[in-house]
Amino acid sequence: MRQDGPDRQDGDGVGLEPGGQTQEGEGLPQVSAEIKAILEALIFASPEPLTRKAMLKLLDSEPAEDVRAALAELKVDYERPGGLQLVEVAGGYQIVTRPELHDWVRRLFQERSTQKLTAQSLETLAVVAYRQPITAVEIAEIRGVNTAGVLNTLLERHLIKIVGRKQVVGRPFLYATTKEFLIRFGLNDLSDLPKIEDLADALGIERPLLVERALEEDQLPLEESGSEPDGEGGASGAAGSVH
Repeated sequence: MRQDGPDRQDGDGVGLEPGGQTQEGEGLPQVSAEIKAILEALIFASPEPLTRKAMLKLLDSEPAEDVRAALAELKVDYERPGGLQLVEVAGGYQIVTRPELHDWVRRLFQERSTQKLTAQSLETLAVVAYRQPITAVEIAEIRGVNTAGVLNTLLERHLIKIVGRKQVVGRPFLYATTKEFLIRFGLNDLSDLPKIEDLADALGIERPLLVERALEEDQLPLEESGSEPDGEGGASGAAGSVH
């Protein structure tokens, strides 16, 4: 991916304008416009956030420092006003519409009613996010209502997943949030969650109930995180099977 022609004035793959400036202007690392364009296309086309590691692997014929410099310059490009933004989410990068324009995008796809989570779903999702891994019974104790139906909805939308079983009588399923949860809410990792106090007040949940507690050794999951529960027919309908 090297640029040839009369404008080329060095040997590191950088296309220069007359006067020795980069094509993108002064004050930025000299990077290949082609590498930057390729990165932009890859991030845009990727169905999930594209990590730096994946970028370097896909452009393994280019020097790693050139790829990193191109990414840094691309981030600067997307800081300018426009309809799209480059965000870091779930450990990778995505090109997404700006939040203030979401209502217009929803009109295009007519998804205003079908994609909106109910208040009950948001409350349950918040409990899972702050107390994970957690069982359905524990969620019900916090919210004061049966959550089986809501858990199934969250499973179907891939916002939560079953990560194992708790080593207590009945071996109930343990639930945790997913990468899709991070992507949907624009979080890079769980440390980006709002303060517990703010969320508890907004949802009307007692603050101590949302505080994440470390599991005792005899309560740890029987299965590795991300594994499918054995003999239960998958995640669909699993919430109703928890005891």
